[in-house]
Amino acid sequence: MNITSAEFFCSYSSLNGLPSDGRPEIVFVGRSNVGKSSLLNSICARKGLAKTSSTPGKTRLINYFLINNALYFVDLPGYGYAKVGQSERESWGTLLSGYIQKRDEIGLVVALIDARHPGMASDREMMEFLDYCGRPFGIVMTKWDKLKQAEKSKARRTMESCAPKAKFIVNYSSFSGDGREKLLTQLDIFSQ
Repeated sequence: MNITSAEFFCSYSSLNGLPSDGRPEIVFVGRSNVGKSSLLNSICARKGLAKTSSTPGKTRLINYFLINNALYFVDLPGYGYAKVGQSERESWGTLLSGYIQKRDEIGLVVALIDARHPGMASDREMMEFLDYCGRPFGIVMTKWDKLKQAEKSKARRTMESCAPKAKFIVNYSSFSGDGREKLLTQLDIFSQ
């Protein structure tokens, strides 16, 4: 996939009013602070496209980005963040699960996993949920540059054993861009 244009489209706080123009959607999910916004900025080669923050749990809405005027990248709220109230966590969970279960336009879900913590229970639960919903999904192991070589091999083996139904696993560094071309090639397959 060659991204020639990427722009913020709209944010939604509920499942009402989501785009109905027939464009396919590639959805990005992951734990809070896994680097979804940084990854979106990196693959689109646009600093500031998605708002980044050092504070976990900043994405609280369903954020749509129009890519090449042909498809949407969709950034969902992070899961697994404990420093918000129970009712807010439940609200995010309802929004996230309702979207994944009901949205016909989803072509692929990209689950972002922190390479330093592969195999966490919340990530496994998300992969099981995606499989239960019949959603094809791929894995992006973020923050790959923060691992030593021996840690990389172990993290990769752990992820492969935790995600046997993943369509792909890509090691990614938003800092260096390592893995960008591999990820774009995979996204191209599911963007039709």
